[in-house]
This record gives sequence, structure tokens and C-alpha cells, in this order.
Amino acid sequence: MAPLPAPHIADAESWVRAHLDGLHANPDDWSPSRRFRGGQHAADTALAGFDGVGYAARRNEVLPPSARGASALSPYIRHGLISLSTAWAHVGDAPQHDHDKFRDELLWQEYARHLYVRLGAQMASPLRFAPPTERSVDGWWARHDMACLDAALSELDGDGWMPNQMRMWLASHWAVREGANWVDGERRMFRELLDGSCANRAGWQWTVGTATGRPYGFSRSQVERRAPGLCDTCALSTTCPIADWPDADDSVPLTHPVALRRGDHPPLSRDLSPNDGSNAPAMVWLTAESLGDADPALAAHPDLPVIFVFDAPLLRGLRLHPRRLVFMVECLADLGERREVFIDVGDPVDVLPVDSLAVTAAPVPGFGVRAAAVRPAATYAWPWLVPPTDGPLGSFSAWRRGVGQERSGGPRQRSTGRRRRR
Repeated sequence: MAPLPAPHIADAESWVRAHLDGLHANPDDWSPSRRFRGGQHAADTALAGFDGVGYAARRNEVLPPSARGASALSPYIRHGLISLSTAWAHVGDAPQHDHDKFRDELLWQEYARHLYVRLGAQMASPLRFAPPTERSVDGWWARHDMACLDAALSELDGDGWMPNQMRMWLASHWAVREGANWVDGERRMFRELLDGSCANRAGWQWTVGTATGRPYGFSRSQVERRAPGLCDTCALSTTCPIADWPDADDSVPLTHPVALRRGDHPPLSRDLSPNDGSNAPAMVWLTAESLGDADPALAAHPDLPVIFVFDAPLLRGLRLHPRRLVFMVECLADLGERREVFIDVGDPVDVLPVDSLAVTAAPVPGFGVRAAAVRPAATYAWPWLVPPTDGPLGSFSAWRRGVGQERSGGPRQRSTGRRRRR
């Protein structure tokens, strides 16, 4: 099948139904996100509406929504419509304590990307500590008997997004309290979030304690503090199953993966420059990591047509919620208003032309495999906030004290967000 032109943005949902059938999960309701639309225009509007003022004090607030300080930029950052460097610069005029806290979170995102580039599938294994006892909790994800979990799951169902505090509630309840396999919960959340990324496994490992040995202990006190009045609406208000701090975790320390101590500095994590091949690029190849106008390859070749491939073998395994695919098609449709954009479906190695593409190196392990087969005529560097090195990645704090301070001017530790057990 010849590549298809990008649809009009209003036709994104019908395009997914027509061309990506069988490549996504099949929930009862797969309408697009109530809150987020894909595309550079939507990303620019969201960024312009966030100034960072009050972020430090309100970033963990959940309810009412008007009290939240979360930027809600993550779907656009995840798909490269807003780079971490752009978000970093955007809050420069905010009060120092606000922009410092926001920039710490951007550094955490960069650290997670560094982990994923280096470890790949190993991120699904404990980074440092053995996981808690695993047991089946079939049906838990759909259980709506606690107002706090119901609120989180309802927001996820409707928007494909929720603030970080709610994500920690779900992750901690799933793995720390229920003793379920954190990987199963992470994969479920990955499939349903617009900003789902394998790099997010770093956040799950931090929350459940497999990265630090200190799990985030979700309890009623967090709900009462971050969502005042929510517990009063709960049917279990007087018999709250999370009234007390959870039992201490008895994880057994394990040895760090060797790759965490020092890496090989693989080619896809290096700062790259265009290849000096004899073939001039004929098209720009975009990946799901980089769908924005500022994509380096896209910006370097403003007159070339663009091609994006929905990786059919990969999607069959991932089983993403269809709203995620609609969001991506909206991004391509929005770009299609300014550039000639074509969309293909299949294995990128089979459908992409060889030796004739310009592409930006994506910070995911699979990119190197596909690029080796496609042999792009020009490969451009990923726009890192902090370029990767082969140094230790054993903890965010250690990394932050090292390469992280290049961006901030000095070391700062990421807040754990945990209260001591009393």
C-alpha cells in the first residue's frame, strides 16, 4: 500500500478506525481525550498558558482542579512537541523556588530517558531491590470502591492523563499495599496514558521502592492533604482501608546492574551530526518521540516531504489505548497543514526507503535497530537537556550532583514526596 496523506485534524478518529484496526486495545469507550488534542498548535497553546508561578507549592495538589499546579505538558513533551530545553527556558521568569522545582522535574525526565537509553528492557527488572511478594489482583484496576482511586481512574479513563500525585497513589496501592507485580501495573498505565513511555518505569521503580528501597506509602493522609473533602464522599470513609501507613517493605538489597555503574555510551545516545553520505535526503522520517515542528531533521530540511510509519508489529504487542493513536494522528494532521506529510502502516524496516531519509535519533533502544536497517542519509542529534555520558546512573541524586548541575548551576536533590512513618 502506498503511504497515505495525513488526514484533516477533524478526521483523526475516523482515520484510526479505518487504518489501524487490530493494532490497538479495544476498550468499551475509546473516544479521544476530553482534555488534550495533538499537534504543535495545541502544544504551543498549552505552554503559553503555563507560567510556573506557584508551581512549587501547588505541584502535588489534586482537588479541586483549580488548585493544581501541575503543568499538564507531559503529553506534548513525551511526543517531542515541546522539548525539555524549551520547557526549561519557558519558566525563566517564574520565582526562583518555582522554576527550580519545575526544572528539577525536567531533570528527572531527562534522567529517566538516560536510564532507558542505557538499560532498555532491563528497566522492567528491579534496579536495586527485590520486588515485594507478587500476587494476582485481577479486576483491581476497574474496582471503584474507594473515592481516591475512583477519581484517579476516572480521570485516566476520560483524559488519558492524571497528575503525578494520582499516579503515585495508583502505583503505590497496586504494588506496595496489594503486593501485585509493579510491571503489570506499569504496563497497564503505559497503554492508557497519552504520555506513556518505557522511561516512566523509573517513576514506578521510585514509587514502589525497587530503585531506592524506600517505597512511597500511600495512605489517607495524602488524600486529605492533596484532595480536601474527597474522603468525605467515599463509601468507605469510616472503614478506610488506607487509614494507616502501610507496613514497612522488607525488600532484599540486590547488586546494581553493571550498566547502571558505567555504560558503553551506545551510538544512539551520543550527540550526533548529519552523516556525510553521498545520497541527499529525499524525505524526513519522523518517529513517535519527535512529532513537533522543531524536530532537528524536520527543521534542517524545510522543503522535504515527511513520512511517519505506524509500526504494526510493535503496536500489536503494545495494545495501546486508541486515544493515544488518535492523539498521534492529530499531531501528524496538524503538521500536514504546513508540510507534505505521508503516513504508512507496517514494519518500518520493510516500508521505509533505504539510504534516502533524514531523521532525528530517537532516545529509545529500538531506534538504533531500525536505523541500522534503513541507513538514513542524514541523522541528527536528539535535543538533549543534558547529553548522556557513560558515567554512573545508580540514582537520580547522584546523577543530579554530577551532570545535572551543568544545567542548574549547582546540585539539588529531588524531593522524595514521602512522609516519615510515625
